[in-house]
Amino acid sequence: MLRRSLLIGLAGGCIAPVVFAQATANVDVAEIVERNAAARGGVGAWKRLETMAWTGHVESGARTEPDRQFLLEQKRPGKTRFELVTDGRRFIRIYDGKGGWKLRPNAGNGRPELAPYTEDEIRFARTAPVIDGPLMDAVAKGAVVTLAGQGEAGGRRAYILKVALPFSGGEQRIWIDAETFLEVRHDRQVRAGTGQVGTVSVLFREYREFEGLRLPTEIETGAGISGAANKLVIERVALNPDLDDRAFARPEVPTSRKNSVIVDTRSIATGRGGQPPANLP
Repeated sequence: MLRRSLLIGLAGGCIAPVVFAQATANVDVAEIVERNAAARGGVGAWKRLETMAWTGHVESGARTEPDRQFLLEQKRPGKTRFELVTDGRRFIRIYDGKGGWKLRPNAGNGRPELAPYTEDEIRFARTAPVIDGPLMDAVAKGAVVTLAGQGEAGGRRAYILKVALPFSGGEQRIWIDAETFLEVRHDRQVRAGTGQVGTVSVLFREYREFEGLRLPTEIETGAGISGAANKLVIERVALNPDLDDRAFARPEVPTSRKNSVIVDTRSIATGRGGQPPANLP
């Protein structure tokens, strides 16, 4: 298998070398990666984003209750804040690039409780893509990308790329549509609360264009050792909204349950650059 190194330039500079493998004379891994970036709007356009916010709802195969509202905020280089509103209660997960926290109601009395991320959760958050998506983010981090083969995902013929990040030692597999060159599936190794290690697949569907950038507006995740699948349905997107670093700091625990009741997250991602996807409410 022929191996070669390729430097991919980004807006304003270059990133770490990425090693590609060419499995056959007809399939070039570097070209797949480049065409994926172009299909999503171009590396330069994505790198001009410093922040991004989504709002929408979560559909769960394990629940019969109404859909739950969510807000996801992301800020470079690795900050994320995820809020979920369900049954009148708010659940928050925050990662500031180094550590993380979970704020959620106690199952018995409903009072909000704060807990730090476990080592496995920190490891997962550290390798999770922020803003750019799984493949473009992996390339920016100096990943080793090889062609694992071809297959089908969501009824589409796809190239299967094996991705190894140098700082984690883990392996991920990303499925790229052979026609559109957009991500259709992302497989990651995870560890369940019981310690069991398995693979979770994330499926990307219904791509829409936002100011020249293409994003999936349906992301189904959790089909694996973690149980029933959950699907994020993204209704609104904000590009480069003003997000204060304090939003990603260790949260304060409300002194009463009243303080944990919900805010309307549906309108948060309507700031600068935000617009609803076509054909979505």
